[in-house]
Amino acid sequence: MGLLDSLIGSVLGGGQSASGGGGNAALINIVLSMLANGSQTGGLGGLMEKFQQGGLGDVMGSWISTGQNLPIDPGQLGQVLGPDLLSQIAGQLGVSQGDAASQLSEVLPQVVDRLTPDGRVPDSGRGDIGAILGRFR
Repeated sequence: MGLLDSLIGSVLGGGQSASGGGGNAALINIVLSMLANGSQTGGLGGLMEKFQQGGLGDVMGSWISTGQNLPIDPGQLGQVLGPDLLSQIAGQLGVSQGDAASQLSEVLPQVVDRLTPDGRVPDSGRGDIGAILGRFR
């Protein structure tokens, strides 16, 4: 099982891989790309800045920390990401923007949490996917 399969399996609750996770696996692939080097988000570091600017830095901070993850409302997430990025993600998933925001509000906290197991952003917060996924070796 590869690193990506391992991450997807851990977020989906184990037993599922990138090829067997259906829509959630596709969403996780989109989120990983967005966090690693997304041109519209600026990677994990850029997404953190968007959350700070949107007044939700504490929410994302909870996903990074080792404590309990705070939930995010799909509407709040849509405001942080903006309509262009949300529309792009919805298009990739073949769902409405509302459905995309709802799905992201469930998956994004888990992915960020798994990518920051030490309670801090990796030194390569804006780094490439290999550097971030290297944390799972």
